[in-house]
Amino acid sequence: MNKKFFEKFEKKHKWLVCIDSDGCVFDTMELKHKECFTPAFIKCFRLQSVSKYAREVSEYVYLYSKTRGTNRFLALVKMLQLLKKREEVKRRNVYIPDIEPLIKWIELGNPTSQGLKLYLEKHPDIEVLIMAYDYSLTVNCYVDEIAHGVQPFYYVPLTLGAFKEFADIAVISATPTETIIKEWQTYDIAKYADIICGQEFGTKTECISELKAKSYESNNILMIGDAPGDYKAAKDNNVLFAPINPGDEENSWERLYREGIDAFLNGKYQGDYENRLVAEFDLLLSSEPPWARFKK
Repeated sequence: MNKKFFEKFEKKHKWLVCIDSDGCVFDTMELKHKECFTPAFIKCFRLQSVSKYAREVSEYVYLYSKTRGTNRFLALVKMLQLLKKREEVKRRNVYIPDIEPLIKWIELGNPTSQGLKLYLEKHPDIEVLIMAYDYSLTVNCYVDEIAHGVQPFYYVPLTLGAFKEFADIAVISATPTETIIKEWQTYDIAKYADIICGQEFGTKTECISELKAKSYESNNILMIGDAPGDYKAAKDNNVLFAPINPGDEENSWERLYREGIDAFLNGKYQGDYENRLVAEFDLLLSSEPPWARFKK
């Protein structure tokens, strides 16, 4: 957690809008995870002989389950756990490294590429951590090579422009800050952000908490996101949540632009309106892998 980073932020309005980036502002989730994260997982953990199952596990964890949008190292633990349990993988005698050192490192509280690099300097011989670091670097390399030309959803600039009239705007994402800035500048929407908080500055819950401490009222803060982790970060801080529904992002943004902004500004968002949106959002992502359901 980088508290000094937030000391520079100056509150200008009584309202605060926090917003995720990947999959929420940009339609990048499918591209990044199917073309970058999943191939890196298969390559770095030598899963070529079970690539079909590794792909299913990766896409389930990152895109289609309630772990959508989670930190890449937390996701990696979940993927390896799920893969290890699959009978198809067991039958092929595929090697899965011991993940306990990865879990213990995550519990130390700095699950970032830089944090892992520093840890490996003192603990250079832990196999799963070496593989995890290679995976993270490979993901970044693939994203730099492949994830280009993805524009914001149509209603994003319109919505941000409307919010900017009366609210401070913070980007809060698990993506590296440098990547966020580059993407937002490329499509001329960085001008709407008062602060950009990538993974280096804390979890989403921590970032919202630091900003909320600038004396915003809870019902004057809105978190916009496309993943359960975004909802959790909002509720951990007792603030409002605007879901961008996976698979229906364009309509979600249009609804936010046409009715959500007014509801938020006029104190009508909290309650029935928010509850209806959250209930709809909650139905979209699975808590059980599809291959587990097939066996029942």
